[in-house]
Amino acid sequence: MEKLTLVFSFYNKIINLKNMDLKQIYKMAIDLGIKNDLRPKKEIEKKLSRIKKQYQKLDEKEKKDFDKERLSNPFMDSTIHFDSGKKIKKVLVGIDIDAGELLIAKELGADAVIAHHPIGKGLSYLDDVMQLQADVLAQYGVPINVAEGLMRIRISEVSRSVNPVNHFKSPMAAKNLGMSFMNVHTPADNMVATFLKKLMDDKKPEYVSEVIEILEKIPEYKEAKKQGLGPRLFAGNKENRAGKIAITEITGGTEGSVKIYEKMANAGVGTILAMHQSEKHREAAEKANINVVIAGHISSDSIGVNLFLDELEKKGIKIIPCSGLIRYSRVKK
Repeated sequence: MEKLTLVFSFYNKIINLKNMDLKQIYKMAIDLGIKNDLRPKKEIEKKLSRIKKQYQKLDEKEKKDFDKERLSNPFMDSTIHFDSGKKIKKVLVGIDIDAGELLIAKELGADAVIAHHPIGKGLSYLDDVMQLQADVLAQYGVPINVAEGLMRIRISEVSRSVNPVNHFKSPMAAKNLGMSFMNVHTPADNMVATFLKKLMDDKKPEYVSEVIEILEKIPEYKEAKKQGLGPRLFAGNKENRAGKIAITEITGGTEGSVKIYEKMANAGVGTILAMHQSEKHREAAEKANINVVIAGHISSDSIGVNLFLDELEKKGIKIIPCSGLIRYSRVKK
């Protein structure tokens, strides 16, 4: 009888692996984002607690208009856009998803589509996750009042810049096609940020050239290099000593304040590892004598998304990469 129970338990686990729904995938993404956040978990819990207290103080009309997802999701740039209710066995996953990719998913028999970059409501909340950058900057020695002050200006800029965008173009296409659709942005970026931080902490590169050499051995960056988009130096010199390496431009929505580099240099930061950087930001970093290594945008996004997708693969879900995603599985076969 005991053996029969174990057999049924084993087969139930196999069946459940192949019967995740979109809400379960969404919850997994948020949980992984929290687990891999550069901030301590208690800081995230404190933020959610403050939002709950603010919500409780609202009047009934304000509570009705309040987006209750904010009470449990610290990464509001990541959300479900349409849920068909189907169980998920096969997903199409890409960095940027539009109607074209949704039609491809339908043609290939996918049960859901997962985007990385924010769309829909996720894009309207892009500025909401940028506070993460101030918290991480404080970990590297920038006074929190300075980090928050400079980030507040930049957050306001980002909020205005995304305001005129046609946010719901892709979510509406998904609904019309009956295709389950969600995006995972900051949770995936947190995963690549933690991955790179652990790597640099472990390898302890002394020179900037060594930082680049370490990155080039990572499969996604190795493939990007073949495409002409490998890791490269944007500011400083390869023969410079790296000093303190800051992972401050990998997660947190988008680029931070252009005025932050002088403060980071004063805090002892020698090298910044980033996904991408504007010319204005590069010039400011160079002026502050900070080395800037650009790992690569889509390749870095691919690492974070891949680390998330590996967890889905372990659940028996088939992954179809598209839209620039450099798929590399780290799941042991």
